[in-house]
Amino acid sequence: MTNNTQQSSRSVKVDFGNGNIVEYPVYQATIGQDVVDFRTFGKSGMWSYDPAFLATAACESKITYIDGDKGQLFYRGYPIEQLAEHSSHLEGAYLLLHGELPTKEQKEEFEQAILRHNMVHDQFLSFFKGFRRDSHPMAMLGGAISAMAAFYPEDFDFKNAEHRKIAIRRLIAKMPTIVAMCYRYNQGLPFMYPRNDLDYSSNFLHMMFATPCEPYIPNPVIARAFDRILLLHADHEQNASTSTVRLAGSSGTHPFAAISAGIACLWGPAHGGANEAVLKMLNEIGDESHVDAFMQGVKDKKYRLMGFGHRVYKNMDPRASIMRKTCYDVLEILGKHDDPLFKLAMKLEKIALEDSYFIEKKLYPNVDFYSGIIQRAMGIPTEMFTAIFALARTVGWLAQWQEMIEDPDFKIGRPRQLYTGYASRNYVEINNRK
Repeated sequence: MTNNTQQSSRSVKVDFGNGNIVEYPVYQATIGQDVVDFRTFGKSGMWSYDPAFLATAACESKITYIDGDKGQLFYRGYPIEQLAEHSSHLEGAYLLLHGELPTKEQKEEFEQAILRHNMVHDQFLSFFKGFRRDSHPMAMLGGAISAMAAFYPEDFDFKNAEHRKIAIRRLIAKMPTIVAMCYRYNQGLPFMYPRNDLDYSSNFLHMMFATPCEPYIPNPVIARAFDRILLLHADHEQNASTSTVRLAGSSGTHPFAAISAGIACLWGPAHGGANEAVLKMLNEIGDESHVDAFMQGVKDKKYRLMGFGHRVYKNMDPRASIMRKTCYDVLEILGKHDDPLFKLAMKLEKIALEDSYFIEKKLYPNVDFYSGIIQRAMGIPTEMFTAIFALARTVGWLAQWQEMIEDPDFKIGRPRQLYTGYASRNYVEINNRK
Protein backbone atom coordinates (compact mmCIF):
# COMPACT_ATOMS: atom_id res chain seq x y z
CA MET A 1 0.00 0.00 0.00
CA THR A 2 1.15 3.57 -0.57
CA ASN A 3 2.53 5.75 2.21
CA ASN A 4 -0.76 7.69 2.37
CA THR A 5 -2.74 4.60 3.29
CA GLN A 6 -3.50 4.43 6.99
CA GLN A 7 -3.49 1.13 8.83
CA SER A 8 -6.11 1.18 11.56
CA SER A 9 -5.76 -0.33 15.01
CA ARG A 10 -8.23 -3.00 13.93
CA SER A 11 -7.35 -6.33 12.43
CA VAL A 12 -9.19 -9.45 11.33
CA LYS A 13 -8.37 -12.88 12.71
CA VAL A 14 -9.05 -16.00 10.65
CA ASP A 15 -9.10 -19.41 12.30
CA PHE A 16 -7.86 -22.06 9.87
CA GLY A 17 -8.24 -24.86 12.40
CA ASN A 18 -5.58 -26.87 14.26
CA GLY A 19 -4.77 -23.78 16.29
CA ASN A 20 -3.66 -21.88 13.19
CA ILE A 21 -5.01 -18.35 13.65
CA VAL A 22 -3.74 -15.63 11.33
CA GLU A 23 -4.25 -11.92 11.86
CA TYR A 24 -4.70 -9.60 8.86
CA PRO A 25 -4.37 -5.79 9.05
CA VAL A 26 -7.22 -3.43 8.19
CA TYR A 27 -6.58 -0.29 6.11
CA GLN A 28 -8.75 2.79 6.49
CA ALA A 29 -10.49 4.40 3.54
CA THR A 30 -10.88 8.17 3.48
CA ILE A 31 -14.59 7.55 3.02
CA GLY A 32 -16.39 4.31 2.30
CA GLN A 33 -15.47 0.77 3.21
CA ASP A 34 -12.20 -0.10 4.92
CA VAL A 35 -10.32 -3.08 3.50
CA VAL A 36 -8.68 -6.16 4.96
CA ASP A 37 -5.19 -6.77 3.56
CA PHE A 38 -5.41 -10.36 2.38
CA ARG A 39 -2.29 -10.28 0.21
CA THR A 40 -0.62 -12.95 2.35
CA PHE A 41 -3.77 -15.08 2.52
CA GLY A 42 -2.29 -17.50 -0.02
CA LYS A 43 0.27 -18.64 2.54
CA SER A 44 -2.59 -20.33 4.34
CA GLY A 45 -2.82 -22.81 1.48
CA MET A 46 -6.15 -21.39 0.32
CA TRP A 47 -7.42 -18.56 -1.89
CA SER A 48 -10.30 -16.22 -1.19
CA TYR A 49 -13.29 -16.73 -3.51
CA ASP A 50 -15.23 -13.69 -4.72
CA PRO A 51 -16.83 -14.07 -8.19
CA ALA A 52 -17.20 -10.72 -10.00
CA PHE A 53 -15.12 -9.06 -7.22
CA LEU A 54 -18.27 -7.97 -5.38
CA ALA A 55 -16.43 -7.66 -2.06
CA THR A 56 -12.82 -7.35 -3.18
CA ALA A 57 -10.77 -4.16 -3.54
CA ALA A 58 -8.37 -4.95 -6.40
CA CYS A 59 -6.53 -1.63 -6.15
CA GLU A 60 -6.04 1.53 -4.15
CA SER A 61 -7.30 4.69 -5.87
CA LYS A 62 -7.66 8.40 -5.20
CA ILE A 63 -9.57 9.26 -8.38
CA THR A 64 -13.31 8.61 -8.06
CA TYR A 65 -15.61 7.70 -5.18
CA ILE A 66 -19.24 6.59 -5.27
CA ASP A 67 -21.58 6.48 -2.30
CA GLY A 68 -24.34 4.34 -3.71
CA ASP A 69 -26.60 4.59 -0.68
CA LYS A 70 -26.57 8.38 -0.67
CA GLY A 71 -26.49 8.74 -4.45
CA GLN A 72 -23.21 10.67 -4.54
CA LEU A 73 -20.34 10.76 -7.03
CA PHE A 74 -17.04 12.56 -6.48
CA TYR A 75 -14.15 13.26 -8.86
CA ARG A 76 -11.03 13.75 -6.71
CA GLY A 77 -13.31 14.84 -3.85
CA TYR A 78 -15.39 17.31 -5.89
CA PRO A 79 -19.15 16.55 -6.06
CA ILE A 80 -20.19 15.83 -9.64
CA GLU A 81 -23.01 18.39 -9.32
CA GLN A 82 -20.52 21.22 -8.78
CA LEU A 83 -18.32 20.12 -11.68
CA ALA A 84 -21.30 19.77 -14.02
CA GLU A 85 -22.43 23.31 -13.21
CA HIS A 86 -19.10 25.09 -13.28
CA SER A 87 -16.55 22.96 -15.12
CA SER A 88 -15.95 21.45 -18.57
CA HIS A 89 -14.94 18.02 -19.80
CA LEU A 90 -11.32 19.00 -20.44
CA GLU A 91 -11.01 20.72 -17.06
CA GLY A 92 -12.49 17.57 -15.52
CA ALA A 93 -9.95 15.53 -17.49
CA TYR A 94 -7.11 17.59 -16.04
CA LEU A 95 -8.54 17.09 -12.56
CA LEU A 96 -8.83 13.31 -12.97
CA LEU A 97 -5.32 13.03 -14.39
CA HIS A 98 -3.48 15.44 -12.08
CA GLY A 99 -5.51 15.36 -8.87
CA GLU A 100 -6.18 19.10 -8.71
CA LEU A 101 -8.16 21.64 -10.71
CA PRO A 102 -5.83 23.51 -13.07
CA THR A 103 -4.74 27.10 -12.71
CA LYS A 104 -5.67 29.40 -15.58
CA GLU A 105 -2.24 28.87 -17.19
CA GLN A 106 -2.36 25.09 -16.72
CA LYS A 107 -5.87 24.94 -18.17
CA GLU A 108 -4.87 26.93 -21.27
CA GLU A 109 -1.75 24.82 -21.84
CA PHE A 110 -3.64 21.55 -21.43
CA GLU A 111 -6.52 22.57 -23.70
CA GLN A 112 -4.17 23.84 -26.40
CA ALA A 113 -2.12 20.64 -26.24
CA ILE A 114 -5.29 18.58 -26.73
CA LEU A 115 -6.79 20.76 -29.47
CA ARG A 116 -3.57 20.77 -31.48
CA HIS A 117 -3.09 17.01 -31.45
CA ASN A 118 -6.52 16.09 -32.81
CA MET A 119 -5.42 15.26 -36.35
CA VAL A 120 -4.80 11.64 -37.33
CA HIS A 121 -2.15 10.41 -39.76
CA ASP A 122 -3.28 10.76 -43.37
CA GLN A 123 -2.72 7.04 -44.00
CA PHE A 124 -5.14 6.35 -41.16
CA LEU A 125 -7.98 7.48 -43.42
CA SER A 126 -7.42 4.49 -45.68
CA PHE A 127 -7.44 2.16 -42.67
CA PHE A 128 -11.22 2.56 -42.46
CA LYS A 129 -11.66 1.26 -46.01
CA GLY A 130 -10.99 -2.23 -44.69
CA PHE A 131 -14.28 -2.16 -42.76
CA ARG A 132 -17.69 -2.88 -44.22
CA ARG A 133 -19.85 0.22 -44.45
CA ASP A 134 -22.38 -1.30 -42.07
CA SER A 135 -19.82 -2.24 -39.41
CA HIS A 136 -20.87 -1.43 -35.86
CA PRO A 137 -19.09 1.74 -34.69
CA MET A 138 -17.69 -0.06 -31.64
CA ALA A 139 -16.12 -2.73 -33.84
CA MET A 140 -14.41 -0.03 -35.89
CA LEU A 141 -13.46 2.04 -32.85
CA GLY A 142 -11.78 -0.85 -31.01
CA GLY A 143 -9.78 -1.80 -34.09
CA ALA A 144 -8.88 1.78 -34.91
CA ILE A 145 -7.60 2.66 -31.43
CA SER A 146 -5.52 -0.51 -31.27
CA ALA A 147 -4.09 0.29 -34.72
CA MET A 148 -3.08 3.76 -33.52
CA ALA A 149 -0.01 2.16 -31.93
CA ALA A 150 1.19 1.26 -35.43
CA PHE A 151 1.19 4.96 -36.35
CA TYR A 152 3.50 5.79 -33.45
CA PRO A 153 6.16 3.08 -33.84
CA GLU A 154 8.72 4.79 -31.60
CA ASP A 155 9.60 2.88 -28.46
CA PHE A 156 7.12 3.37 -25.64
CA ASP A 157 8.38 3.03 -22.09
CA PHE A 158 5.41 2.88 -19.73
CA LYS A 159 7.73 3.69 -16.81
CA ASN A 160 8.70 6.99 -18.42
CA ALA A 161 6.43 9.82 -17.18
CA GLU A 162 6.98 11.91 -20.31
CA HIS A 163 6.07 8.99 -22.56
CA ARG A 164 2.89 8.44 -20.56
CA LYS A 165 1.99 12.14 -20.77
CA ILE A 166 2.37 12.19 -24.56
CA ALA A 167 0.33 8.99 -25.01
CA ILE A 168 -2.45 10.28 -22.72
CA ARG A 169 -2.75 13.59 -24.55
CA ARG A 170 -2.70 11.91 -27.95
CA LEU A 171 -5.53 9.59 -27.00
CA ILE A 172 -7.73 12.30 -25.47
CA ALA A 173 -7.12 14.51 -28.51
CA LYS A 174 -7.66 11.93 -31.24
CA MET A 175 -10.54 9.95 -29.74
CA PRO A 176 -13.22 12.49 -30.89
CA THR A 177 -11.73 12.50 -34.38
CA ILE A 178 -11.82 8.70 -34.62
CA VAL A 179 -15.31 8.37 -33.11
CA ALA A 180 -16.61 10.91 -35.64
CA MET A 181 -14.85 8.98 -38.42
CA CYS A 182 -16.76 5.83 -37.41
CA TYR A 183 -20.03 7.70 -37.88
CA ARG A 184 -19.03 9.34 -41.16
CA TYR A 185 -17.84 6.03 -42.61
CA ASN A 186 -21.14 4.35 -41.68
CA GLN A 187 -23.05 7.13 -43.42
CA GLY A 188 -20.87 7.24 -46.53
CA LEU A 189 -19.90 10.83 -45.77
CA PRO A 190 -16.48 12.42 -46.28
CA PHE A 191 -14.32 12.71 -43.18
CA MET A 192 -14.23 16.21 -41.73
CA TYR A 193 -10.93 17.56 -40.45
CA PRO A 194 -10.90 19.01 -36.92
CA ARG A 195 -10.78 22.75 -36.37
CA ASN A 196 -8.44 24.32 -33.83
CA ASP A 197 -10.70 27.33 -33.33
CA LEU A 198 -13.44 25.21 -31.72
CA ASP A 199 -13.59 23.81 -28.20
CA TYR A 200 -13.47 20.06 -27.59
CA SER A 201 -17.19 19.31 -27.78
CA SER A 202 -18.01 21.84 -30.54
CA ASN A 203 -15.19 20.36 -32.58
CA PHE A 204 -16.67 16.90 -32.21
CA LEU A 205 -20.09 18.09 -33.36
CA HIS A 206 -18.40 19.78 -36.33
CA MET A 207 -16.63 16.55 -37.31
CA MET A 208 -19.89 14.63 -36.95
CA PHE A 209 -22.34 16.89 -38.76
CA ALA A 210 -20.52 19.43 -40.94
CA THR A 211 -20.24 19.08 -44.70
CA PRO A 212 -17.55 20.46 -47.06
CA CYS A 213 -20.30 22.38 -48.89
CA GLU A 214 -21.07 25.06 -46.32
CA PRO A 215 -19.97 26.42 -42.93
CA TYR A 216 -21.16 24.64 -39.82
CA ILE A 217 -21.70 26.58 -36.61
CA PRO A 218 -22.32 24.34 -33.57
CA ASN A 219 -25.20 25.43 -31.37
CA PRO A 220 -23.58 26.49 -28.03
CA VAL A 221 -26.45 25.00 -25.98
CA ILE A 222 -26.07 21.66 -27.75
CA ALA A 223 -22.27 21.78 -27.44
CA ARG A 224 -22.54 22.51 -23.72
CA ALA A 225 -25.01 19.66 -23.25
CA PHE A 226 -22.72 17.27 -25.10
CA ASP A 227 -19.74 18.44 -23.04
CA ARG A 228 -21.77 17.69 -19.91
CA ILE A 229 -22.48 14.16 -21.18
CA LEU A 230 -18.73 13.64 -21.57
CA LEU A 231 -17.94 15.03 -18.12
CA LEU A 232 -20.61 12.94 -16.36
CA HIS A 233 -19.37 9.73 -18.00
CA ALA A 234 -15.63 10.44 -17.63
CA ASP A 235 -15.01 8.06 -14.73
CA HIS A 236 -17.00 5.82 -12.44
CA GLU A 237 -14.73 3.97 -10.05
CA GLN A 238 -13.69 0.35 -10.74
CA ASN A 239 -16.36 -0.65 -13.25
CA ALA A 240 -15.88 -3.55 -15.67
CA SER A 241 -14.18 -1.61 -18.48
CA THR A 242 -11.93 0.36 -16.11
CA SER A 243 -10.86 -2.87 -14.42
CA THR A 244 -10.20 -4.31 -17.88
CA VAL A 245 -7.95 -1.37 -18.78
CA ARG A 246 -6.07 -1.77 -15.51
CA LEU A 247 -5.61 -5.52 -15.99
CA ALA A 248 -4.54 -5.20 -19.63
CA GLY A 249 -2.26 -2.28 -18.79
CA SER A 250 -0.67 -4.17 -15.89
CA SER A 251 1.26 -6.26 -18.42
CA GLY A 252 3.05 -3.11 -19.60
CA THR A 253 1.27 -3.15 -22.94
CA HIS A 254 0.93 -0.01 -25.06
CA PRO A 255 -1.79 2.27 -23.63
CA PHE A 256 -3.58 2.28 -27.00
CA ALA A 257 -3.92 -1.51 -26.63
CA ALA A 258 -5.15 -1.19 -23.04
CA ILE A 259 -7.78 1.38 -24.05
CA SER A 260 -8.85 -0.87 -26.93
CA ALA A 261 -9.44 -3.64 -24.36
CA GLY A 262 -11.60 -1.23 -22.37
CA ILE A 263 -13.60 -0.42 -25.50
CA ALA A 264 -14.23 -4.14 -26.08
CA CYS A 265 -15.55 -4.52 -22.52
CA LEU A 266 -17.65 -1.36 -22.71
CA TRP A 267 -19.40 -2.71 -25.82
CA GLY A 268 -21.26 -5.27 -23.71
CA PRO A 269 -25.00 -4.58 -23.30
CA ALA A 270 -24.70 -4.91 -19.51
CA HIS A 271 -22.21 -2.03 -19.47
CA GLY A 272 -21.86 0.69 -22.10
CA GLY A 273 -24.71 -0.55 -24.23
CA ALA A 274 -27.30 0.48 -21.63
CA ASN A 275 -28.27 3.82 -23.22
CA GLU A 276 -28.59 2.11 -26.58
CA ALA A 277 -30.94 -0.39 -24.91
CA VAL A 278 -33.08 2.48 -23.58
CA LEU A 279 -33.86 3.75 -27.09
CA LYS A 280 -34.52 0.22 -28.27
CA MET A 281 -37.01 -0.23 -25.41
CA LEU A 282 -38.76 3.08 -26.18
CA ASN A 283 -39.09 2.14 -29.85
CA GLU A 284 -40.50 -1.26 -28.90
CA ILE A 285 -43.12 0.36 -26.64
CA GLY A 286 -43.90 2.51 -29.65
CA ASP A 287 -46.58 4.83 -28.33
CA GLU A 288 -47.46 6.71 -25.15
CA SER A 289 -50.74 4.78 -24.96
CA HIS A 290 -48.82 1.52 -24.47
CA VAL A 291 -46.83 2.69 -21.44
CA ASP A 292 -49.27 1.53 -18.73
CA ALA A 293 -49.44 -1.97 -20.18
CA PHE A 294 -45.67 -2.10 -20.52
CA MET A 295 -45.07 -1.02 -16.92
CA GLN A 296 -47.54 -3.64 -15.71
CA GLY A 297 -45.56 -6.14 -17.77
CA VAL A 298 -42.41 -5.02 -15.96
CA LYS A 299 -44.10 -5.72 -12.63
CA ASP A 300 -45.16 -9.13 -13.91
CA LYS A 301 -41.54 -9.87 -14.96
CA LYS A 302 -42.52 -10.00 -18.64
CA TYR A 303 -40.36 -7.04 -19.69
CA ARG A 304 -37.11 -5.44 -18.57
CA LEU A 305 -37.13 -1.76 -17.71
CA MET A 306 -33.98 -0.29 -19.26
CA GLY A 307 -32.49 2.96 -18.00
CA PHE A 308 -33.88 2.59 -14.48
CA GLY A 309 -31.99 1.45 -11.39
CA HIS A 310 -28.24 1.00 -11.11
CA ARG A 311 -25.80 -1.69 -9.95
CA VAL A 312 -24.08 0.75 -7.59
CA TYR A 313 -26.62 3.48 -6.76
CA LYS A 314 -29.33 2.48 -4.29
CA ASN A 315 -30.69 5.99 -4.48
CA MET A 316 -31.08 8.45 -7.38
CA ASP A 317 -28.10 8.45 -9.73
CA PRO A 318 -26.68 11.97 -9.18
CA ARG A 319 -25.76 12.20 -12.86
CA ALA A 320 -29.39 11.49 -13.81
CA SER A 321 -30.67 14.58 -12.00
CA ILE A 322 -28.19 16.72 -13.94
CA MET A 323 -29.00 15.06 -17.25
CA ARG A 324 -32.74 15.42 -16.67
CA LYS A 325 -32.48 19.22 -16.68
CA THR A 326 -30.06 19.11 -19.61
CA CYS A 327 -32.52 16.90 -21.49
CA TYR A 328 -35.29 19.47 -21.13
CA ASP A 329 -32.95 22.31 -22.20
CA VAL A 330 -31.84 20.45 -25.34
CA LEU A 331 -35.35 19.44 -26.39
CA GLU A 332 -36.56 23.00 -25.83
CA ILE A 333 -33.79 24.60 -27.93
CA LEU A 334 -34.35 22.04 -30.70
CA GLY A 335 -38.12 22.43 -30.55
CA LYS A 336 -38.58 18.73 -29.85
CA HIS A 337 -40.40 18.85 -26.51
CA ASP A 338 -43.50 17.56 -28.34
CA ASP A 339 -41.57 14.61 -29.77
CA PRO A 340 -43.74 11.44 -29.32
CA LEU A 341 -40.80 9.37 -28.10
CA PHE A 342 -39.89 12.01 -25.54
CA LYS A 343 -43.49 12.14 -24.29
CA LEU A 344 -43.41 8.37 -23.99
CA ALA A 345 -40.16 8.55 -22.02
CA MET A 346 -41.54 11.20 -19.67
CA LYS A 347 -44.58 9.06 -18.94
CA LEU A 348 -42.29 6.18 -18.06
CA GLU A 349 -40.33 8.52 -15.80
CA LYS A 350 -43.50 9.77 -14.07
CA ILE A 351 -44.73 6.27 -13.29
CA ALA A 352 -41.33 5.13 -12.02
CA LEU A 353 -41.03 8.14 -9.69
CA GLU A 354 -44.58 7.86 -8.30
CA ASP A 355 -45.50 4.16 -8.32
CA SER A 356 -44.76 2.44 -4.99
CA TYR A 357 -43.55 -0.72 -6.76
CA PHE A 358 -40.67 1.11 -8.47
CA ILE A 359 -39.95 3.34 -5.48
CA GLU A 360 -39.61 0.35 -3.14
CA LYS A 361 -37.27 -1.37 -5.60
CA LYS A 362 -35.34 1.92 -6.05
CA LEU A 363 -35.81 1.82 -9.80
CA TYR A 364 -35.06 5.49 -10.35
CA PRO A 365 -34.16 6.80 -13.82
CA ASN A 366 -30.39 6.61 -14.31
CA VAL A 367 -28.02 8.66 -16.46
CA ASP A 368 -28.44 6.30 -19.45
CA PHE A 369 -32.16 7.01 -19.60
CA TYR A 370 -31.64 10.72 -20.25
CA SER A 371 -28.38 10.65 -22.19
CA GLY A 372 -29.91 8.37 -24.82
CA ILE A 373 -32.83 10.75 -25.32
CA ILE A 374 -30.49 13.76 -25.56
CA GLN A 375 -28.21 12.11 -28.11
CA ARG A 376 -31.16 11.05 -30.24
CA ALA A 377 -32.44 14.64 -30.21
CA MET A 378 -28.99 15.82 -31.33
CA GLY A 379 -29.18 13.55 -34.35
CA ILE A 380 -26.74 10.94 -33.09
CA PRO A 381 -27.89 7.46 -34.18
CA THR A 382 -28.49 4.81 -31.55
CA GLU A 383 -25.61 2.60 -32.68
CA MET A 384 -23.20 5.48 -31.92
CA PHE A 385 -24.22 5.83 -28.27
CA THR A 386 -21.68 3.38 -26.88
CA ALA A 387 -18.91 4.93 -28.98
CA ILE A 388 -19.79 8.31 -27.42
CA PHE A 389 -19.58 6.62 -24.01
CA ALA A 390 -16.09 5.36 -24.92
CA LEU A 391 -15.10 8.88 -25.97
CA ALA A 392 -16.12 10.17 -22.53
CA ARG A 393 -14.68 7.28 -20.51
CA THR A 394 -11.26 7.42 -22.22
CA VAL A 395 -10.26 10.16 -19.76
CA GLY A 396 -11.11 7.99 -16.75
CA TRP A 397 -9.45 4.92 -18.25
CA LEU A 398 -6.24 6.88 -18.78
CA ALA A 399 -6.31 8.39 -15.30
CA GLN A 400 -6.79 4.94 -13.78
CA TRP A 401 -4.08 3.42 -15.99
CA GLN A 402 -1.65 6.19 -15.02
CA GLU A 403 -2.44 5.77 -11.31
CA MET A 404 -1.81 2.03 -11.55
CA ILE A 405 1.55 2.50 -13.28
CA GLU A 406 2.66 5.02 -10.64
CA ASP A 407 1.55 2.85 -7.70
CA PRO A 408 4.59 1.53 -5.75
CA ASP A 409 2.72 -1.79 -5.41
CA PHE A 410 2.29 -2.05 -9.19
CA LYS A 411 2.59 -5.55 -10.60
CA ILE A 412 0.93 -7.58 -13.33
CA GLY A 413 -2.59 -8.71 -12.47
CA ARG A 414 -3.06 -12.43 -11.88
CA PRO A 415 -6.48 -13.46 -10.49
CA ARG A 416 -6.75 -16.90 -8.88
CA GLN A 417 -9.42 -19.53 -9.46
CA LEU A 418 -11.40 -22.25 -7.78
CA TYR A 419 -10.56 -25.24 -9.97
CA THR A 420 -13.28 -27.93 -10.08
CA GLY A 421 -12.25 -29.88 -13.18
CA TYR A 422 -10.57 -33.30 -13.45
CA ALA A 423 -7.62 -33.81 -11.13
CA SER A 424 -5.38 -36.05 -13.25
CA ARG A 425 -6.02 -38.72 -15.87
CA ASN A 426 -4.10 -40.65 -18.50
CA TYR A 427 -4.27 -40.17 -22.25
CA VAL A 428 -6.55 -42.64 -24.07
CA GLU A 429 -5.80 -43.76 -27.61
CA ILE A 430 -8.57 -42.72 -30.06
CA ASN A 431 -9.68 -46.32 -30.81
CA ASN A 432 -10.22 -46.94 -27.08
CA ARG A 433 -12.34 -43.87 -26.38
CA LYS A 434 -16.05 -44.26 -25.62
